[in-house]
Amino acid sequence: MNAQKIYAQSINEIAELIFTVGSKITVLVSGHMGTGKSSILPILATMLPNHIPVYLDGTTLTDSADLFMVKYSEDGKTFKTVPLVELGLHLPNQPIILMIDELGKCNRSVILAFNRIMLERKHSGYELHEDSIVFATTNLGSEGIGDIIAAHSRDRITEVTMRKPDNMEAIEYGYNKGYERSLLGWYKETPQLFHSHEDYPDNPEENPFIFHPQSTRTSFFTPRGGERADYILKQRHLLSDSQITALLVGTIGKDAALNLASFIALSDKLPTREEIKANPLTAIVPDSPSAQCMMVYQALATIERDWAVPWIKYMDRLPKPVQAMFVNGVRKKGYTRRDIIAQTREYGDWCVLNNYQFAADVTKGGK
Repeated sequence: MNAQKIYAQSINEIAELIFTVGSKITVLVSGHMGTGKSSILPILATMLPNHIPVYLDGTTLTDSADLFMVKYSEDGKTFKTVPLVELGLHLPNQPIILMIDELGKCNRSVILAFNRIMLERKHSGYELHEDSIVFATTNLGSEGIGDIIAAHSRDRITEVTMRKPDNMEAIEYGYNKGYERSLLGWYKETPQLFHSHEDYPDNPEENPFIFHPQSTRTSFFTPRGGERADYILKQRHLLSDSQITALLVGTIGKDAALNLASFIALSDKLPTREEIKANPLTAIVPDSPSAQCMMVYQALATIERDWAVPWIKYMDRLPKPVQAMFVNGVRKKGYTRRDIIAQTREYGDWCVLNNYQFAADVTKGGK
């Protein structure tokens, strides 16, 4: 196993290290396509609220002229090169976070223009604020999709590999974004969706769900595709099953789409939010562990104050490990709906009864 894979970091770990060293060192984030590298910028913007986020898409830059312009003096006899405002070099008194996305797909002249900015934080007589952060992203070279950065440019940056999220990390992201329960249940039962093509060096068809440079698949699952799949599933009330399947096949590939379909069918047999809200003590409790997980993910993703109490009463009828899964989700750092649950008396009562495992949450209940 190569060193890059051994020391690959999660997206949050990447953001932390850029936050720490990014004002002096340009970190090049190398990772699989569709895994959320572009999301690093908003994460950093939250961590650095006084910085201005600046995004540059390397795929749209065809020449260094896309970054700089010639400005003539009033008499037209002299000129100087001036950076375009998109670079943020015109803000010497304001720190910025400059993200150069898809650096490896930039034209060679564009990368050469970036070299000095990435190393010295200056160009053409303009200089970034000393607290400014610069980082770049690129796809893995092993994916074979044209990401090339020459050695003399690499010598100006520090490359760190971002690993793909595993299925549980993707589930946590999904319920914070309000993903459909069938999609999250599918994630739970299909961890190979989040494997790398590097896990299958000899047989590209061993995992039919993901991209592999040696495969002829033109559609495949990525976390980015999963986000589009969630949007498609939310349109089921407007489209036929055939139309939904066609969209999913074109988004995440045939094998993944047909595999997901079985979880959609299972989800359709589960009690709705309205049924739980109206009859928490009599609504159907599914026998299948997968279905029970879907119920938990639905609650984590969509819980509101008007059905928080009915949900806790319903949840109390589920097996203890499934209840613990829900509470662990509530306790997760960054869970956006925590207060809705934690401020109810019923949640506090549950924590008291189960304080051998969740004593830290007892004080969170609405006593």
